[in-house]
Amino acid sequence: MKAQWFNEVHQIGEEKWQQAIGDTGYPFAQYAFHAALEDSGSVGGKTGWYPEYILLMEDDETPIGIVPTYLKTHSQGEFVFDWSWADAYQRYGYNYFPKRVWAVPFSPVTGPRIFTTLDPDGKSDEMLGLYAVVGDLLTQRTQQQKTSSWHLLFTKEHIRAAFEDEPVLARVSCQFHWFNKHYRDMEHYLSHFSSRKRKSARKERQKIVQQGIHLERKLGNTLSQTDVEFFYICYQSTYAKRGQRGYLTLAFFEHLIDSMGDQIVLVLAYREASPIAASWCFFDDHSLYGRYWGCIEEVDCLHFEACYYQGIEFCLEKGLQHFDPGTQGEHKIARGFEPVFSHSLHYIENEGFREAIGAFCREEAESVILYYKETANLLPFKEN
Repeated sequence: MKAQWFNEVHQIGEEKWQQAIGDTGYPFAQYAFHAALEDSGSVGGKTGWYPEYILLMEDDETPIGIVPTYLKTHSQGEFVFDWSWADAYQRYGYNYFPKRVWAVPFSPVTGPRIFTTLDPDGKSDEMLGLYAVVGDLLTQRTQQQKTSSWHLLFTKEHIRAAFEDEPVLARVSCQFHWFNKHYRDMEHYLSHFSSRKRKSARKERQKIVQQGIHLERKLGNTLSQTDVEFFYICYQSTYAKRGQRGYLTLAFFEHLIDSMGDQIVLVLAYREASPIAASWCFFDDHSLYGRYWGCIEEVDCLHFEACYYQGIEFCLEKGLQHFDPGTQGEHKIARGFEPVFSHSLHYIENEGFREAIGAFCREEAESVILYYKETANLLPFKEN
């Protein structure tokens, strides 16, 4: 096997990239997604995200895999928070940045982090050896470039076994996901709630109607320029409320409706004929991935409807088995989203910091496991 580094997606090219990833429908593996990030200026330039992709090839140079990595000069847009680690480095006179993340930018969604024709669904245990090889490549790169660390974000739990004999730290956090347990439709789904929780969910949905709001789901390839521009106002408004600016540019979303429109669904909320809120999701043949939301008018329960109930309905209509609505958010529990663990792996070059961060990860895991158990008891479903 051969490995070659590239710092632009276009240096690899769409044909070679798609050949390397094979038949996967995973949205965040597609050439179009990463090309949109670069071409729109959402990564590269002065963003603090500097791509360094690894192309894996057979000895005859047949492409068999893509590994997305980025040199980072900050920790924004990752959703695995390590600011305290960076602060500790600074206090002791060391540089934490630049570091390397092995991740999909701005996407806290668990999935494969080697996109490969050898394992299109990202589930094979046989891939552990390949993950170990890539880990060795990143460790070598870390030492050559004299960076602090590399970080494999939102990986699958079994990938940890690839690094059992390596000085790689495991970290765990908690998200909330929805699973389709053979539900026929929304009423059938809600019938599995306890009586009180079912009444509460129906009341939330009815509030939207009573406030004169109606919602519509549109596939990406049917969106107009006006739709995309309105969504972008909503997207930026979410960050503006926290005194920040969204990481992604309007051009990123414009690129995506042209190149990945059949894997995008936009939920639009209207008061009469005027849009007031929007929620943008990706999907494949198995899962819906909720990513970006915002509104220009605050309406009671609208967030729950646009981001959760509409997504569940979409899954039921399309036969999707899983809905990942994004990171954090205990309010998802009452709508039937179950706690799940998410996993990351971290190689810290400095042995002293590695030991301290390892202790932190172990203590944090105890709290996360307790939180997982507590939230699992809050689910709205009837007891068996």
